[in-house]
Amino acid sequence: MERQDSPAAAAPTDDGGPDLHAYARSRRGDLKRQLAEWVQVPGIVGEPGHVKDLLRSANWLAAAFRNIGFPVVEVQPTGESHAVYAEWCAAPGAPTVLVYSHHDVRAVKQENWNQTAPFQPVLREGRLYGRGSSDAKGQVLAHLEGIRAHLHQRPPTSGGQNPNARSLTAAKTGTPSHSTSPQAGPTPAVNLKFLVEGEEEASSPHLAALLEEQAERLRADVVLFSDTQLWREDHPALCVGLRGILKADLEVFGPERDVHSGAVSGNAPNPVFELSRLLARLHGEDGRIAIPGFYDDVEPLPGDLRQAIADLPYTDEDWLSRSETGAITGEEGYTVLERLWLRPAVEVTALVAGDPGEVSRGAVPAVAAADLTFRTVPGQRVEKLADLLRQWVDATISGAFHHRLTVDLDTAQEPYRTPDHPAVSALERAMARGFRAGAVGRMGNAGGGPAELLARVLRAPVLFFGTGLVEDHWHDSDESASLDVLENGAVTLACFWDELARMQRAKDDGDGHIPE
Repeated sequence: MERQDSPAAAAPTDDGGPDLHAYARSRRGDLKRQLAEWVQVPGIVGEPGHVKDLLRSANWLAAAFRNIGFPVVEVQPTGESHAVYAEWCAAPGAPTVLVYSHHDVRAVKQENWNQTAPFQPVLREGRLYGRGSSDAKGQVLAHLEGIRAHLHQRPPTSGGQNPNARSLTAAKTGTPSHSTSPQAGPTPAVNLKFLVEGEEEASSPHLAALLEEQAERLRADVVLFSDTQLWREDHPALCVGLRGILKADLEVFGPERDVHSGAVSGNAPNPVFELSRLLARLHGEDGRIAIPGFYDDVEPLPGDLRQAIADLPYTDEDWLSRSETGAITGEEGYTVLERLWLRPAVEVTALVAGDPGEVSRGAVPAVAAADLTFRTVPGQRVEKLADLLRQWVDATISGAFHHRLTVDLDTAQEPYRTPDHPAVSALERAMARGFRAGAVGRMGNAGGGPAELLARVLRAPVLFFGTGLVEDHWHDSDESASLDVLENGAVTLACFWDELARMQRAKDDGDGHIPE
């Protein structure tokens, strides 16, 4: 990739700054080209045939960081994938931000894609289609475009690397690092560190070890987590938390082997019926999860957050149209958005028995299996919920069946909610400018992520900013990203770095920390 020349400076806006929207718009062609190029790299995590593609994806991103001017860029092995670390710390005394995201993508069912093949990106009606376009390659590219916009409005300086910034040696990481010499030119107003991992879609199995090994180097005043969604394209909302996740596999065993139904029907213990009975009993008539003790530690809903969510523009018709869920179900006593962001949930994500997708043999299957995903909320702990699930299955399953329950605590993630912090207001102001919105709402994120892990290991508050929308079809066929949203996201991020720098200048004690 070759360095792009910056367009001429744009006219000032009413707040005295350069027209960042015009600058972002002038780079739409580059944004589209880069996203399409990156989407063509099928970095699917968890599939042995794509291990090399994950490395290619990481190397593509590393080149993009270098192209912008990051003086430290490294590709670091993590299991069978690679993370990308980039650092530009050239603002002594200014705050330091660590941006977290990921470049790996989910597996695909090619036969379900209608707009294009998963890794053959196309642009239609302002949306770029392809796996990873929104989750999360588009989000990472919004950051890179945001840095370009931020630098575009910065005065030239002597540039250079903060002498306090440290690079791991090739011997320690196992991969070569890239470090450039200080050059004249604009540098960021804050110190920026990026950690873009390659295993998020597999629940980040090696992230904890990486964070603990490099905790001092990754230390920051604020972590900005960019793997989340917005509420609507025309009504941005600031995400202030996400739910935790606990995965479990339940296998129910009946006959000793698959048995011809015509020989044993009526007597044989059919594991499909028993598994179905167990799954049906997971919820009570009121829609609550029926495992005893499951809600004991759930914290009360914050009144201000509940009101902020209620203030978002919402109709059932709009939600059903954008989410394509077909109907609304769930826990009684809570709104759709409260159930989505603030309450626990459980889903069956896979169900296997008999001869799915094959010619039926007419046999009673020996085993039936289901994959379960629990979404947790503040107050709950995954270890306790795992114990409650085990006790419930043991007590509920019929004596005619055997079972095996596997709870994945190694990749479980705790819920997280952003604490009160001045940077939250700074991000809210940046979003208002980036999306040209009179008001910015509040929302949560229905999915999970390693936010609690980042906050705990790095001892820094985690803020959220993502550019995804529910209509982007994450993890599904025909995934796409809106270029308008990516551009507005880039402007938001450029403004956020300015806001943080202004906060520090207002504090003006030179210690580089954001005032509490």
